[in-house]
Amino acid sequence: MPATITWEDPFCGEGNSCFRLGTDTDGNAYIAVNGQEDRPLTDSMESLRTLIRDIKAGKADHLL
Repeated sequence: MPATITWEDPFCGEGNSCFRLGTDTDGNAYIAVNGQEDRPLTDSMESLRTLIRDIKAGKADHLL
């Protein structure tokens, strides 16, 4: 039986660019487009932590 994902409220930019982050009790993290939670990108919670830290540190600023 698949783990139950607990989704955070959507993070939305301008227009329809909304993403959701989720976790489960098995230690997995999920990122999905709002409304498409049935097709998430999945990795470990540590990978999600690293992604968030790197974004906060400016490592993705070139995408802005």
